[in-house]
Amino acid sequence: MTYGKSIELFLVNGTADSIITAELSNWNGKAIKIPRIEVAGCKRDDIIQAGVYFLFCKEDDGSDSVYIGEAENVKERLVQHMRDYNSEKEKYYWSTAVIFTGRDLNKALIRYLENRFVETARSSKRYVVLTKNTYRNTIMKESQISAMEEFIENVKILLNALGYKVLEPLDKQDKVEKDVSDKEQSEAIALHLERTIKDVGKIEADGMRTAEGFVVLKGSHISPVDDDTISTALKEQRSKANIESGVLKEDMLFSSPSHAARFVIGKSANGLTSWKTSDGRLLKDIENI
Repeated sequence: MTYGKSIELFLVNGTADSIITAELSNWNGKAIKIPRIEVAGCKRDDIIQAGVYFLFCKEDDGSDSVYIGEAENVKERLVQHMRDYNSEKEKYYWSTAVIFTGRDLNKALIRYLENRFVETARSSKRYVVLTKNTYRNTIMKESQISAMEEFIENVKILLNALGYKVLEPLDKQDKVEKDVSDKEQSEAIALHLERTIKDVGKIEADGMRTAEGFVVLKGSHISPVDDDTISTALKEQRSKANIESGVLKEDMLFSSPSHAARFVIGKSANGLTSWKTSDGRLLKDIENI
C-alpha cells in the first residue's frame, strides 16, 4: 500500500525560472534547483554543504544528458565545472543544476549516493550519463546503507516533482487503485502489434501505456523499411535507434500509441487500432472504457 506525500516547493526569488527549493515532509534532505547563471553569485548556505548534484544538459540534436557528481562543498564544485568548460577541459554545457543535501552527509555517504544514482540513471536510459567514474567500493555500515537507500527514494520523488525523470525506468507500471485486480491491470497495460510487411514478412512488437505516453518494449521486431507516409523526423529516429538484426535492444518512449506504431512498421498507422491485448481487444476499446 502506498501513501500520499507532501512536498513543499519554495520559489526563492518569486519566479519559477530562478532558484527553487523542494522538501518532503518528515525528511531532513533538501533539493535546490538553481540555474547555471545564478551559481557563482549565490550566497545560500545550503549549497556549500556536502551533497550530490545533477547537471542537466541539452545536446545539439535535442537529446538530454546529465552529469551526476558529489562534493563536500557543492557550490565550489559547480564553479569548478564552469571553469573547466571555459578552459575547454569539459565539452558539455549544463544549464541547470539540482543539488541534494542532507543532515550528517559525509564523504563516504555522498560517494555511495553518486554511484547509485549513476547506475540507476544508466539503467533507466532516459538521459545520456556523462559521469565517467564513481567510487564503487565505499565501505559503510548496514544502517548507513539503509538510510541512504531511503534518501535515494526521496530524491527520485523530488526529481520527478521538479520535472526530471532521469532515475525512472521507461517501463515502470503506473500505480493503480487498490481495488483493480492484477488481471485487469495486466490486460490494460500489455499490448501487442502484428503486421505483415511486403518484402519483409511478419512484424511483431510489444508495448505498454504509461503516464508519459507509450513505450515500445525491448525485443520488439522493427521493420527495416519505411516509406513517405511517415515524417522525416521519425525516419531519423528509426535510423538512430538501438536496433540489431531488426530487433529493438532497449525500451523506447513515444508520445502516443500511433507514433509508436509508425515507428515499428515504418508506415502510417493508427495506434488505437494497431495495438491489441492478448485476447484481441483494441486499444481503442480500452481507451473508451
